[in-house]
Amino acid sequence: QMVGSDLPICNMQHQYIVTGPVAEFADRDEEIPVMRDPHSSSYIRQEQKSGLIGIYEQEILAECWPPNGLPPWESDSELFPDDLERLMPWLGRAMERMPVIEQAGIKKVVNGAIPHSADGPPLLGPAAGLKNFWLCCGSSFGIAQGAGCGKYLAQWMVHGDSEINMTGFDPRRFGSFADDDYMRAKGFQDYGMTYFTPMPGEELPAGRPSRTSPLYKKLLNKGCVFTETFGWERPKWFSVDGREEEYSYRRNNVFELVREECAAVRERVGILDLSGFAKYDVTGADAESFLTRLCANRMPTKDGGIVLAHILSDNGRIAGEVTITRLAADRFYLLSAAGAELRDLDHLLQAVEDGEKVDIENVTDIRGVLVLAGPRARDVLTALTDEPLDNDNFRWLTGKEITVAGVPARALRVNYVGELGWELHPEMADLETIYDAIHEAGEAHGIADFGLYAVNSLRIEKAYRGWGAELTNEVTMLDADMERFIKLDKDDFTGRDATLKQADEERTLQLVYFEVDSVDSDVRGGEPIFVGDQCVGVTTSGGYGYAVEKSLGFGYVTPELSEPGTEMTIGLLGNRRRATVLADPAYDPVNERLRA
Repeated sequence: QMVGSDLPICNMQHQYIVTGPVAEFADRDEEIPVMRDPHSSSYIRQEQKSGLIGIYEQEILAECWPPNGLPPWESDSELFPDDLERLMPWLGRAMERMPVIEQAGIKKVVNGAIPHSADGPPLLGPAAGLKNFWLCCGSSFGIAQGAGCGKYLAQWMVHGDSEINMTGFDPRRFGSFADDDYMRAKGFQDYGMTYFTPMPGEELPAGRPSRTSPLYKKLLNKGCVFTETFGWERPKWFSVDGREEEYSYRRNNVFELVREECAAVRERVGILDLSGFAKYDVTGADAESFLTRLCANRMPTKDGGIVLAHILSDNGRIAGEVTITRLAADRFYLLSAAGAELRDLDHLLQAVEDGEKVDIENVTDIRGVLVLAGPRARDVLTALTDEPLDNDNFRWLTGKEITVAGVPARALRVNYVGELGWELHPEMADLETIYDAIHEAGEAHGIADFGLYAVNSLRIEKAYRGWGAELTNEVTMLDADMERFIKLDKDDFTGRDATLKQADEERTLQLVYFEVDSVDSDVRGGEPIFVGDQCVGVTTSGGYGYAVEKSLGFGYVTPELSEPGTEMTIGLLGNRRRATVLADPAYDPVNERLRA
């Protein structure tokens, strides 16, 4: 707070007990391994010749230094009175797990502070809004995580990048939405769930909702199930028949409902509220030259042009991905991932040089986003605007400021699902007006709401990369097979020299797109890729493509395995499944649907 920053960390009271001497330990030359036991919600280890049990109780949790949870300045390794009642029944279960400890009795109880971040991992990296101010805190497993935290933070500070994906540790994954109430709710939840592993897709309730669009209640009443990204409640899928998701590592009971959402987009028209997108206005006489220097791609040369551009580190690693629309010679509208809002804002603000005439405004909370996509999207939107929407007047990858249902909106002919369509960006206050009008005009065309489960299926069919999965600080644009978005013939841009150098060197990574011979489960990311018995890579993301009826995914392998038709196997839920590298997107490889 002394530097104008705040951290979503909750300091929890955590107790461990030390037993009397354990004869079985005294007879050993080596300490027993540390055990972590979900049944007793505890860790059990040897402490010299005694036993030690640390409990993460799941009820009657206690925060340190209430009511504000912050230690006084004079606090130094402060301990608190023990409270063994809070540890029941988990302490009893731990004793049952290792009876030799139970017989030794309790010699000492230690109750001290342990920090928990709002989502579990530590805060490791730059503080938002501050240049060269670094954080390494909020680690609830200090001894286990300390060495890695130090190593990868040092790499980032000294060399500009870490060798592992730092997205999940970056302190800028939290914003001002993570206030005291949010922090406390999430911290308590994380502490109580220390030995609980959420299932894929499982939504945890603490601290929600935090950030919502004006459509939140309306969509909730329509059966929308939300997921949380950077505090935003975003549609994940729609329970049109009232069912609840049965979480599983395999395809589950919402598989067919998501199929229907995808079919609406592919065959008719769908609508999605994606107001959580990070949005920035970059204006000023030097706006174009500023963005040209910052990004690897060239800026649009005509008003209304749209490009996908990437912000690189000095090492050529991928630091950010933005969609840039040129509204005028001195006005540009940038979009990036919801989770990258503060990270990309830092990239923009800290890149401005002295004397440059550039203004940068974060308009994320000012503008909403509706995605209207599908072969009937033009028919629906035509009924609501006087703007000509044919290809001669409104081409793919262009944007205009138009009027929709009587209110102004920025309309961008681009989307992440691979169909004819527009993203509509009105002021947040007008979002519901446009949504209602679109639904009314779309009834005759079979319009349907869809969510992010469907988006993942639709984008994987188009082989669209994902920020934080395929595009991370671990890799370069060449590694990610994104050369077409680099313009090495323009003037210097951040990361250009490193990219040119890598092009002349032997590389060790290459992104591949593949289909999987899967039965009832799909790639999620992190699965090993094999050739024979040798592990040759790792998956990054995947899903089932309903339109093409294929299980699809991305992964990084060595470059010699990236040729189309190459066969590998993927370790998927204990089975090896054959994967074949594809040359092109499984759906509409030449973008006929987007250009329709």
